[in-house]
Amino acid sequence: MAEPLVIKICGIKTLDLLETTIAAGADMVGFVHFVRSPRHVSIEDIATLISAARGRIETCVLLVNPDNSCVAEVAALGPDWIQLHGPESPHRVEAIRAEAGVEIMKAVPIGSAEDVRHVADFVDVADRILVDAKPPKGADRPGGLGETFDWALLETLDPSVPFMLSGGLTPQTVAEAIRTVRPFGVDVSSGVESAPGVKDKKLIEAFIRNARAAV
Repeated sequence: MAEPLVIKICGIKTLDLLETTIAAGADMVGFVHFVRSPRHVSIEDIATLISAARGRIETCVLLVNPDNSCVAEVAALGPDWIQLHGPESPHRVEAIRAEAGVEIMKAVPIGSAEDVRHVADFVDVADRILVDAKPPKGADRPGGLGETFDWALLETLDPSVPFMLSGGLTPQTVAEAIRTVRPFGVDVSSGVESAPGVKDKKLIEAFIRNARAAV
């Protein structure tokens, strides 16, 4: 029997949307702590959201190239996961995991076959791999840009490496993505928004419903 699909809704900013996401049946919820993102949430608000979510859904705080004090501040909130979404090296990922004492998800941007080869660098230092679309040159942030990448590139990935898929997924495309790529989980942010940073309840519900139906 196949493992159940893990569905993560990232970029949640309010208690109301947290409740929507839990009620719709997501497995994980992501909070972005990165000032340049339209989904940025303060440490204080993340603390409130994690408290409300605890024991009901797994929580993940997304950071981009964080310094040690930021890692410590976030780890103290007690999330289930810290997601590293910047240019962190394998050595840095390993150091953050040791320091935080929290499970680490490492996002690896994919735009070429060479990028796929880099996934292997993080398998032993992160607890989970998330493959995402590589942002275009000149982008001011590393994710949540609504771009997909060529899923065929993942055919060269070691099949023993489990991964979550992100990058431009929507309620309309998630089923095809799951059937084509066979990830163990999917992660969506901009694909369930009516405007940058503005989540849409009906899109969240449709995304989860369509993802579950594809398995």
